[in-house]
Amino acid sequence: MLPSKIAEIEQFLLAKQNGIEINADSFKAAAASRPRADKRGSIAVIPVYGAVSQRMNMMQEFSGGTSTEMLAKDIQAAADTDSVKAIVLNIDSPGGSVYGVKELSDVIYQAREKKHITAVSNSLSASAAYWIGTSASEFVVTPGGEVGSIGVYTAHNDFSENLAKEGIKTTLISAGKHKVDGNPYEPLTEDSLNNIQSRVNEYYDDFVNAIARNRGVSADAVKNGYGQGRVVGAEEAIRENMADRIATFDEVLEKLGAKQANTLKARVKMI
Repeated sequence: MLPSKIAEIEQFLLAKQNGIEINADSFKAAAASRPRADKRGSIAVIPVYGAVSQRMNMMQEFSGGTSTEMLAKDIQAAADTDSVKAIVLNIDSPGGSVYGVKELSDVIYQAREKKHITAVSNSLSASAAYWIGTSASEFVVTPGGEVGSIGVYTAHNDFSENLAKEGIKTTLISAGKHKVDGNPYEPLTEDSLNNIQSRVNEYYDDFVNAIARNRGVSADAVKNGYGQGRVVGAEEAIRENMADRIATFDEVLEKLGAKQANTLKARVKMI
């Protein structure tokens, strides 16, 4: 996920921790108005908005996030329905957790054998959202859109000095040699750092290999280009082969022969 989005989420959680009241009604209203899958003629339009995670909790649903499990079901349902001739993924997401993304990417990639799938970066497809988008038959970026942020990161917080200043000493009692590796009550050991780095590298390799498969290029081409962890604008995305073409969302729908939206209330009954 983009670091800027992580910071935004941290500020929200910090506000809750400090007792700042959050108006739940406004969140419920936002969730109720969140765009759902709809059908435009024979085209199934499926939104991919907000932070991506494997499953939705209440806060993510209120803030308009996307569940990889729910999205996979929507796409499979559309791919298996004869009346749906093509699928459009309407993406506007800063990315999210790595969990469930590889599996979702494989679902989309395999569904290409049944239906033409167009993913549109409208206007942001970063990190996990880019992984998802490139799995489609074609990947389009809007003129003012951005794509990329191919990379993986995590963070370790060391609170030991602050706790010591407050006179707090934490003693961890555990079983299992590495059970408390990476805990926030003491500095990160070199062994723990190396282990965390190896996990980050594994997910990064999965990410790179998926993009290479989806875009029909080598893993080295992705690692040495494709923004190298940065998001890029539409023109650069085309130059770097990160997207197939530039078009507005309406232009994509028009090319596919879509009609006016017929929004359906239930996600799984979008078709």
